[in-house]
Order: sequence, then structure tokens, then C-alpha cells
Amino acid sequence: MKRKVTKAIFPVAGMGTRFLPATKSVPKEIMTLVDRPLIQYAIDEARAAGIKEFIFVTSRGKGALEDYFDHAPQLEQELRKKGKTELLEVLETTNMDSGAIAYIRQHKALGLGHAVWCARRLIADEPFAVILPDDVIAADKPCLEQMVEAYAETGGNMVAAMEVAPDKASSYGVLDVSEDMGAMVKVKGMVEKPKAGEAPSNLAVIGRYILSPSVLTNLHKMKSGAGGEIQLTDAIAQDIEKKSNVYGYRFRGQRFDCGSKSGFLQATVAFGLDRDDLRDDLSAYLHDVVNMGKAAE
Repeated sequence: MKRKVTKAIFPVAGMGTRFLPATKSVPKEIMTLVDRPLIQYAIDEARAAGIKEFIFVTSRGKGALEDYFDHAPQLEQELRKKGKTELLEVLETTNMDSGAIAYIRQHKALGLGHAVWCARRLIADEPFAVILPDDVIAADKPCLEQMVEAYAETGGNMVAAMEVAPDKASSYGVLDVSEDMGAMVKVKGMVEKPKAGEAPSNLAVIGRYILSPSVLTNLHKMKSGAGGEIQLTDAIAQDIEKKSNVYGYRFRGQRFDCGSKSGFLQATVAFGLDRDDLRDDLSAYLHDVVNMGKAAE
């Protein structure tokens, strides 16, 4: 019987240098899309998928991230006194029960694979999810929930995948597909950041994974890959050789790369337009901007 996925690792140790100077004092994961931090989108997606234990792999300077999930008694008291029940309900979504969340330090930036390996003792022998908060996915059914449902049929290891343009493939881990079953593909290989023209397909891995404990065993070998880092895709690829149990899942939804400034801005606009209380004003502003651009031409 396949075990349920109830644990998730959130690698959040990065310095966020692409967003300096903001990230000099504010963790990138706390930066907001409209009025919710990036990390809140990731947590909400995990909760919808049935995750009960949340493991954060952090680094120095991430104290604000830990504080975000703590209770704020003074603020809650003020809101209660003023009868602002809607805001109190919003705050409740940011609170984590005692024991549900754990923080582990990654002392050296040795890559995503190393960050996941740091959480090995809290995973033990259970399947687990990995969520990269930089990848924000707008979907009617959250991406990880879609994957958990598919995983119940396949077991093994599963990575979220999306089609990318050939000139973008070198920025991703790319799947080598042995069998295409529509939403699901059977994987015979994975290449991390292939050189231009050498990608085995146009299916790129993005920041959602469901993995078996054997991947942690593979990571324990600490072999460096692309960029001199310990790559998670390399550890997953080793399971293909041993067990042939790796699948790619074409999720339904739109992914925004919020690790880049342009992706972050695109997500801000998209999520703003999706809000009933913001749509009209934002649409009018964007319409004016487009018209001003046309007039300037």
C-alpha cells in the first residue's frame, strides 16, 4: 500500500540576490504578491494537498520568515477590539500549530539537492514533497494536490513538468521521456541545464516534487553536478537506473517564476487582476498604460 504524502520540504535558504537591495533585510520568501508573501502561497498549496508537517531549510538572516508563522497576540487583540473579524480570519491562515513546522539550517549553499538532504532526519522512511516557493502556480486545483492524486496511482517519484521553448531549456532540468501518457510521462532520464540544442525534450522540471526516501540515500553520496552544486535532479535520475519509477506530471495551471523580477511583476499583475476588489482599477490603469505607449509611438 502506498503511503500518504504528509511531509513537505521548503528550501528557503537562498540569499535572493536578484532582488537586492530589498533582500538585504527582508527574506525573499516574505516579499508579497499583492498582499500575501510568496511563502504563504506555497503553504496554502501544501495544506490543500494534505501536508501536515512543514520543514523549512533556512539560513542566517531568515528570522522574519520564522516570525511570520508565529502568533501575534498584540495585533490579534487590537483587531478583535476594533471588531475587524475579516482581518482576524486572514491572520489565522498565517498561524502554524506548535510542532507542525520545523526549521533546519543549511550552513553552506551547496545546491538544491544538499538543501533537501539537510532535512533527511525529519523525513526518515516516508515519501515527501518538495516545494520551491519561487515557483508560484495559479490553478483551479493546486498543483501539488493534482500531483498527490496522480501519485496515488503511480507511487515512486514524481516531478511537475511544463513545456518550455528550446532556447529556455538550458535554465531547467529537462526530462528524457520513454512513454507519453498525456498528463503523465514515464521518464528514462533527466538532464540538469543541458547545453543549447542538447535537451532530450521540451519538458522542463519546475519546483514541485513528490519523492521517495531512496532519493535521500542517493543525495548522501554528495556528488556535485551542474554548476558544481549537488543537484536534486541527479539524485532522482539515479532512481530511474535502479527502479525505473520516475514520472513527470503535466500540471494544469500557470506557473510564474517569482525568482526573477519580470516573473514576479507578471505574477503581481495576474493575481491582482484575479481579485474582485482590485480588478477594475488595475485593468483601467493597464489600459491607460497601453494607450499611452501607443500614443508615444
